[in-house]
Amino acid sequence: MTSLDKPTDQQEQGADGADARSATEAALFEAFGGVRGMVETTVPGLVFVAIYTVKRDIHVAAIAALGLSLVLGIARLVGKDTLKHAFSGVFGVAFGAVFAMMSGDAKNFYLPGMLYSLGLAVAYIVTSIAGYPLLGLILGPVFKENLSWRTRNPGRKVAYTKASWAWGLILLAKSAILFPLYWWGDATSLGWVKVALGIPPMLLSVYLTWIFLAKAPAPIDVFAEMEAAERASAEPESVVRDAS
Repeated sequence: MTSLDKPTDQQEQGADGADARSATEAALFEAFGGVRGMVETTVPGLVFVAIYTVKRDIHVAAIAALGLSLVLGIARLVGKDTLKHAFSGVFGVAFGAVFAMMSGDAKNFYLPGMLYSLGLAVAYIVTSIAGYPLLGLILGPVFKENLSWRTRNPGRKVAYTKASWAWGLILLAKSAILFPLYWWGDATSLGWVKVALGIPPMLLSVYLTWIFLAKAPAPIDVFAEMEAAERASAEPESVVRDAS
């Protein structure tokens, strides 16, 4: 191999950076269900508000939304997807459907999801302030680093903290729009605005997370470290057996 054929440091760094970005993108899609997951959490709400706008029947709209959510969940299972992705949306739609039908107020179909988003926003911010950013707790196992980012990889802790703040503030902004509509608006207005705010904030949050983590140091694979330690501890025993 000539000097022209040898990869330069810049090329190697570029390849490492590309690998890190690809790994980050794959992990984010795994953790949040990808674009398909975003669509699946939005479409049942769209069906509910569309049917309710036309028929003004809470029961028909709620049952249709819940039925669609179940079909999407079953399709995930048939495709051998994880239970988390298959039924995470189903439970939320089920709570909303039951709450709306029992209360007789179509706006209550959206209330469980709104409360969940608000609670999640507070969790992102509080855990960031406490030094345990929620996104690090969520993505640490996905990247096989567990909590090593807290004490051994400060650059990743900073990235997780920034990303958690981004999620928290974006969800707070979303809540600041939806809750006034819940209190003073009608069900149709609330429904269409909630559908419109379904995917864009999620995409923005995921994009910012990808930016922060792609620029952060690589994760420490603690599982690989444990396996290496086990192999190293087993080697002296095998040497002793061979010697005897």
